[in-house]
Amino acid sequence: MEGPMQPIIEAFFDEPTNTITYLVADPATGQAAVIDPVHDFDPARGEVDSASVDHVLARAEERGWRIAMVLETHAHADHLSGAPLIKARTGAWIGIGEHIRDVQKIFRPVFNLTDLKTDGSDFDRLFADGERFALGEMEVEVLHVPGHTPADIAYRIGDAAFVGDTLFMADYGTARADFPGGDARTLYRSIRRLLALPDDTRLFLCHDYKAPGRDDYRWETTVGEQRRASVHVHDGVSEDDFVAMREARDATLAVPKLLLPSIQVNIRAGQLPEAEANGVRYLRIPVKPRASG
Repeated sequence: MEGPMQPIIEAFFDEPTNTITYLVADPATGQAAVIDPVHDFDPARGEVDSASVDHVLARAEERGWRIAMVLETHAHADHLSGAPLIKARTGAWIGIGEHIRDVQKIFRPVFNLTDLKTDGSDFDRLFADGERFALGEMEVEVLHVPGHTPADIAYRIGDAAFVGDTLFMADYGTARADFPGGDARTLYRSIRRLLALPDDTRLFLCHDYKAPGRDDYRWETTVGEQRRASVHVHDGVSEDDFVAMREARDATLAVPKLLLPSIQVNIRAGQLPEAEANGVRYLRIPVKPRASG
């Protein structure tokens, strides 16, 4: 829906990572935000590419919108963030939830990133729960919704909420909660907070993987649909039942294939490591013996 009080929203689906980037504009001023942008990365070749960012920027230019900000819902574990590319080309600032500091502290020793600052200062803005800021003449409200990670936030703009990885389509369920700092009980409470919004609130998701029996990708749902039909967290599912389901399911899930490169880049606001003396940038892969028994 487009109108004077609602944002204009365009979605860009990246099939290699099943990620949706959103271009969100205030219709009154043409000021725009990019939410959860993708920086294309081929791990087999060790190559990065700006095609996804180029597509978003071209669309914004086509519509006459000025990108003022890049908003991250969390430090993603399945794709590299394109935020620095957008900042470099548009002057936009990069924002994320203030609990990114907790995530930086968790992963700093994992990758032995001795130079990593854990104060969130790689980002331009750190948002607190309940904080509000302007996108043109529209107001953006920040909701802290941890559980998938300690730092997840949702952005509520008009009748829309961009909920990151907390929820998937109703036929697919909810985010995993087994990453370091994640917690299924916390995730349930965050989801119930989102589902306390008005039933007609549009929810825009960060990923879709096509539920069994569904042939098309989808990334927009509503609070009402989730409350009626979510296979994991519809009305009537208790916290204890959800936690038992989520923890059992998480124990069967594979590690995301881009987790190691993604996390170490995204906790730095998407910045790749500095090039070494030979002009090449290197990512770290921790190696440890497989636990036995």
